[in-house]
Amino acid sequence: MKRAASFLLLTSLLVNGQELRWENTFDEPLDFKCPSGQSISSIKSQHHNHHEDRMWEFGCKDTFDSASDCFLSPNVNDFDQKFTFECPPHHIMTGMSSYHNNKHEDRRWQFFCCRSTDLCTADCEWTTYVNNFDEYFHWTVPNHNYLVGAESYHDNKHEDRRWKYKYCAKVQC
Repeated sequence: MKRAASFLLLTSLLVNGQELRWENTFDEPLDFKCPSGQSISSIKSQHHNHHEDRMWEFGCKDTFDSASDCFLSPNVNDFDQKFTFECPPHHIMTGMSSYHNNKHEDRRWQFFCCRSTDLCTADCEWTTYVNNFDEYFHWTVPNHNYLVGAESYHDNKHEDRRWKYKYCAKVQC
C-alpha cells in the first residue's frame, strides 16, 4: 500500500511538472512564438474529454541566419470547419495562436510565418494524419526540414481535431 501511495505521489508530481511546459491550459487562448531566429521543430498535444480541448507544447530550432520578416495570418478557420494553411513561398512557421469557444468546443487558428532573404524552401511534403481523435501526439519535423503548413478537420462527435503538417527542406536562394 505504501508503495502504491508513493507511486501515485510521484506520478502526480511528474504530471504537475509536465503541465508547467504546456503553452496553454484547457479552454484558454494559445499564443506561442519561437524565439527570434528560430522556427517550430516539434509539436506535442494532449486532448482531454472533460474539457473537449487540447493543450499544446512546442519545440524550436535555429533557422534564420539573418533578420527575418514575420507576420501573423488572419484566422484560417471558423469553428467546426476544416482548414488548410500554408505559409507563403519561402516562409517558415514560427508560431501558432488560437482561442477556444465552449459552445463549439473548438478553436480558431492563426499562424506566425517568417522568412529571410537568404532562405528558400524546396522539396515540400505533407504528413499523413499525426493523430487520431482523443489521443496525445508528439510530432517532430524531420531533420534538415522546416514546418511550413498545417491542415486540420474537426469532428463534433469527438469534439477534437486531427492534424497533418507540411514541411520543406531549406535551400540557398
